[in-house]
Amino acid sequence: MRTLLLLGVWALCLCVFVATDTQPKGQEFELSPEKDEVLQLTKGNFKRALRKYEQLLVYFYAPLTVQGHRVSEAFEGAAAELQGPEVKLAVIDVTKEKNLAEELNATDHTIRLYISGDKYNPVSCPVPQSAASILTWLKRRVGSASDLITDLSQLEARKELTVVGFFKELNQEYIEVFYAAATDLPDVNFAVTQNIEVISKYGLTYDTIFLLKKSKLIQAYKMMPQTAKEELIVFITVYQMDPVTEYTGKTAPQILTSPVLNHALLFIKESSADFKEIYSAFNTAAEAFRLRILFVWVNVEEPRNGRMMEYFRVREFEAPLIRLVNLTDHITYHLPSESLDVETIKTFCQSYLQGTAKPKMQSEEIPEGWEEQPVKELVGMTLEKVAFNPNKTVFVLFYLPYSKASHAVFPLWEELAEALKDREDVVIARIDASANVINMSMLGSYPSLCLFPALYAERAVVYTGKRKLKDLIKFIDKEKEEAKKYKVLEDEDRRKYREAMEAEEAKKAQITKEEL
Repeated sequence: MRTLLLLGVWALCLCVFVATDTQPKGQEFELSPEKDEVLQLTKGNFKRALRKYEQLLVYFYAPLTVQGHRVSEAFEGAAAELQGPEVKLAVIDVTKEKNLAEELNATDHTIRLYISGDKYNPVSCPVPQSAASILTWLKRRVGSASDLITDLSQLEARKELTVVGFFKELNQEYIEVFYAAATDLPDVNFAVTQNIEVISKYGLTYDTIFLLKKSKLIQAYKMMPQTAKEELIVFITVYQMDPVTEYTGKTAPQILTSPVLNHALLFIKESSADFKEIYSAFNTAAEAFRLRILFVWVNVEEPRNGRMMEYFRVREFEAPLIRLVNLTDHITYHLPSESLDVETIKTFCQSYLQGTAKPKMQSEEIPEGWEEQPVKELVGMTLEKVAFNPNKTVFVLFYLPYSKASHAVFPLWEELAEALKDREDVVIARIDASANVINMSMLGSYPSLCLFPALYAERAVVYTGKRKLKDLIKFIDKEKEEAKKYKVLEDEDRRKYREAMEAEEAKKAQITKEEL
């Protein structure tokens, strides 16, 4: 009876499935709830949506992300402005519809246009910055270069940057490449002009692409028979940005999607006295590396840049400093210099491009015989092991090898090690803070002197007194006495803990014995 009932239910489900699947194309039915005229698609209604709409533009999104929220809003704005049934906008939440996303081979922040119900050959849509970008892309996709013809006087009056194609004829291959780039860059203004005044006004020839802003020629690019769309896109996306771009929430998508994968990052305080001088040098150097390195500056005083600084392991007191990174391998390079002038920055960038710059590693290699030296040379791999020794008082100099202030402390540190060489419970050490990752936030500006007391607790005390031998020894002795007091308390706590654990083990053993 139960088997018959199950067969009946299965037959009913199969009939419903077949009836749904064979529903005539274009026939009206209830699809799914809409939010601001944007379809909310699931695995259950995706196929029906494909059949109903000739063109279905779908955004695969993750709802709890900044980009997901921004693009979803753009979809809602575009859906409100679209007229006619030609295109329908929809979204799929990939966190809920994982199977559907996997079936369609789509990840979050993917946008695809499905045409005539074909789910196997969708058209990829670039991630838009606004609702206008979506509408522009849909329009350009089915348009032609003739739609972009604009009077030269109108172009010169525009405040925003415009990519202008200067062509004599509109039926050549150059035009196709230009228009293909325009379609892939819906957030950028494009125009075409055949006005011969371009030659006399800007000194350009036919078949040239130039960037124009408020009548000012920003940059020009001569089209060649071998020019590919991708080359043109790189040129446009690079020169539409300033030589140096500030990292903000608004510019982050533009920076991270740039086709230039080598990024030079200047971490600096905008309020610092030398900000203008260093920024000017950084900007001048940037001009020499356009199309090869993207130059970005990060204000370390801006709280919202905390994650950026955390990722690159930069602390506010370390600024100003420059890092280079490739977004493919994510290997970071540090500019080893206190002076951030034009030539120093250019030399660093050139060494990076030539492959001679040394990457910043988590840790240097452990130097041979480091324990035998009066001053122990620590690296990232040995720092915590040596510093947090409950039986040793460890005094560490955190230095920068290119810093004059750091080098000035070296003789004093050697003298301190010599004076305390007979104290087996005291270790004098140093570590290159530029070549090793230092996971400690209590340090001040470099060179920094930090003492680690002989305790089980991982404590550190930054020395801020006079840098004289007698003052350093006095500081060590004082901290050793303080540590002894804490050590008594630690030993008592550890004794109580051991006794509690032993009592617990004895209790468990007794219970086991009784059960047996």
